[in-house]
Amino acid sequence: MSIAGAVTPARRDRLPIRAHPLVFGVVVFLASELMFFAALFAAYFDLREQAAPRTWPPSYVHLDTLDSTVGTVLLFVSSVVMFAMARAAGRQRIRAARAWLTVGIVCALGFIAVALYGYSRDTFTIASSAYGSLYYTMTGFHLLHVIAGVGLLVALWLGLRSPALRANRLAGAEAISYYWHFVFVVWLGLWSAIYLIR
Repeated sequence: MSIAGAVTPARRDRLPIRAHPLVFGVVVFLASELMFFAALFAAYFDLREQAAPRTWPPSYVHLDTLDSTVGTVLLFVSSVVMFAMARAAGRQRIRAARAWLTVGIVCALGFIAVALYGYSRDTFTIASSAYGSLYYTMTGFHLLHVIAGVGLLVALWLGLRSPALRANRLAGAEAISYYWHFVFVVWLGLWSAIYLIR
């Protein structure tokens, strides 16, 4: 043993695993997705700065803030119920976990309906201007993430009774919940940038 009191090689303990590899992989994936959306935000605000005063968004753009707020509330509720789902699943209360997941899925489907309804009422297209291109690219990619997330939530709902899902301390459920929270946080940024900051 050295003067500093270092542990001899025979007494070294292995470090405990801090996160399941699946959860860690999803976190790394979400970091890459965050960079993707950060690039879109940078393009949006750069074009906004270059636009002449009071021309961003263009005068022909009329966005419904009320509808987008309803969609935001639906996505918020869908994200919040994931905490209750995780708690119930961790206690092996599968029926309660499925009930919470059902609420989350219904709210997510409501968000998709609100987004599609908003697209149908837009007074511009992706080809109208740089604003239209960025608007549809940012919100469209987010909507694709929501649709993929609904697929994951449905798969989780179906798999909650599976011993394979519970074998790894519900790592799959944890990974899906991280993805879903990410989808909500990104939407908060999009909603604030597009609908609130004018």
